[in-house]
Formats: sequence, C-alpha cells, structure tokens
Amino acid sequence: MQRIMIIGGPGSGKSTLARALVDRLDLPVVHMDPIYWKGDWILRDPAQVMQMARTAADASAWVFDGNHSRSMAYRAERADLIVMLDMPRSVRMWRVLWRSARFYGRTRPDMGPNCPERFDWAFLKFCWNYQTDGRLSALQFVTEWSDRCATRILRSRAEVEVFLTDLVVRCPHSPLATPPPSQ
Repeated sequence: MQRIMIIGGPGSGKSTLARALVDRLDLPVVHMDPIYWKGDWILRDPAQVMQMARTAADASAWVFDGNHSRSMAYRAERADLIVMLDMPRSVRMWRVLWRSARFYGRTRPDMGPNCPERFDWAFLKFCWNYQTDGRLSALQFVTEWSDRCATRILRSRAEVEVFLTDLVVRCPHSPLATPPPSQ
C-alpha cells in the first residue's frame, strides 16, 4: 500500500491519522492545506491549487490528507486506499475548538506558511454545517469509488485505532509490523 487518501470533515482527525500512517508505513505525507493556502491566509488561484494537488498525487507514494473536492477524483484514481473519517459533529467541533485554542496565534505544522490559528466564526459555521453539506457528498464519493478502490469509513476513535493496528499487521514493510508467528 503506497498511496492512502484521507478525507473527512474539519476536526475529524485527518492530519492526525496521516501522521500516524506516515510513522507506521514510512510514506511521505501531503497535506492539502498548504496547497490551498499560499500563506498569510491568502488562497491560491484555483487552477494552481488543482495543478499542485495533481502533481503531488502523481508521486509514487503518499498519505494525502484533505478534501478539496475538485481534486478528489484525480487523487482517488491513484489511491490504493481511500479512508473517510466520519466523526460525529460533537467530536469534530470539540476538536476544532481545542485545536484553535491550542495553536492560537501559531501556525499548525500541517497548515500553509504564516497562517496562525485563530477563532473564525465563518469557519466554525462551515464546520458545523459540514454534517449536512460536505459529509453527504463525501459519503457518496466513497460509495462511488468503493468498487474501484479499497475504501474504509471510520466513525470513532476506536475504529481508527483498530484500523491502524490492522494496517500495520498487513503491511510487512512497516517498521512497526510484527512478523507472523513461526510454524
């Protein structure tokens, strides 16, 4: 498994899962936010975002964290596995608020340059509305791709932990994989 695509709502744990997979599988990580944000909270031109996402997706190996619906199909065509984190709204909102407080005034490691964390009511509204807007589109996307690519929908922290444990056992090149018992 060389290409893993992670999608889900804000605060669902996409970047956290990406870092865990990178640590376990020794794959490079691609975060969508630095592609999307030029820096100083300035959006890149949509054509440039698409080109950068495609270029990153053309690499031979990656864990790709982020939604960006315009490039999702292109990334999915190259993915070995698509993971959707479908966490409850209450969990996602708590994580977004905690992340904002924890990194307030500082740029998160998975964010574009000089984009310090802030409390932004428009973003909080977007996060809240994801449950009825983006979530349904993401679920439909995963369903449509399930016959062409391995897919997983994880709905709790416990499911994420089981997924990570199972993945390490199934991927023998992982530095954390344990060898099968000898016969």
